[in-house]
Amino acid sequence: MKLTQKLVLAKAKASDLESVKKLNCWGCNLTDISIFSQMVNIEVLALSANSISSLSPMAGCLSLCELYLRKNMIPSLSELCHLRPLTRLRVLCLAENPCCGTDPNRYRLSVLRCLPRLQKLDNQVVTEEELAMALVEGEAVTTPPESLKNQLPSNGLPDADVENDPQYYNMKETNKIREELGMKPLRREKFSSLSSPSTRETKPLLRKSHTLDAVLLLLRDLDEEELQVVHTAAQNRLQTFTVDSETFDSLQTVKSVEMQQ
Repeated sequence: MKLTQKLVLAKAKASDLESVKKLNCWGCNLTDISIFSQMVNIEVLALSANSISSLSPMAGCLSLCELYLRKNMIPSLSELCHLRPLTRLRVLCLAENPCCGTDPNRYRLSVLRCLPRLQKLDNQVVTEEELAMALVEGEAVTTPPESLKNQLPSNGLPDADVENDPQYYNMKETNKIREELGMKPLRREKFSSLSSPSTRETKPLLRKSHTLDAVLLLLRDLDEEELQVVHTAAQNRLQTFTVDSETFDSLQTVKSVEMQQ
């Protein structure tokens, strides 16, 4: 069933789509929600118990704060890429959809990695510890390859030349991370202006250097709350290196003692 303007206005008791702030369409057997591309001011959406499979019409609902989608037909977490631009989204209910899979912990961390601004997911409050863990253990939710390709303009160069351009790899890595954080990709000319001279002039030899450059560029766009999440995740990551180092030292000590005996 298609959600029509007439049905929306009747349920919201409104005169036009732009004035609709809250809408409850629970259990309406909806499959087509393309009408939401015209509802830029919607703040709360209750769409549970329908047959919705795509979230693309919601990409422009920038005022959306709460979204309830329990018991729908969302096939994959890749659909969440359409919610990344919604920086005000704080409450999401996605339980009992095919995309949830069979591993609740893996599902939750992957959603939080994709949408780190959420404060409540499936009626459970999101903690700082979960957000930090999501950055490390959550699976990356990416847009389809053809969509990502469209976001990376070639600046007039043939595809082969672009892929051989050292700057291309840094830009690609940066945009990949920006995408996971729900941020808009950098255009090629914008990336050039932000990169340091050494980054632009020296051909990177290792993929790790691309990642580091990308992370350092991203830090400029993060707010205080997001930087705190990155800080916590970095501390947790450093602790794993410390534990590994201590374990290695202990093994070396034991081996040395055994050799002396």
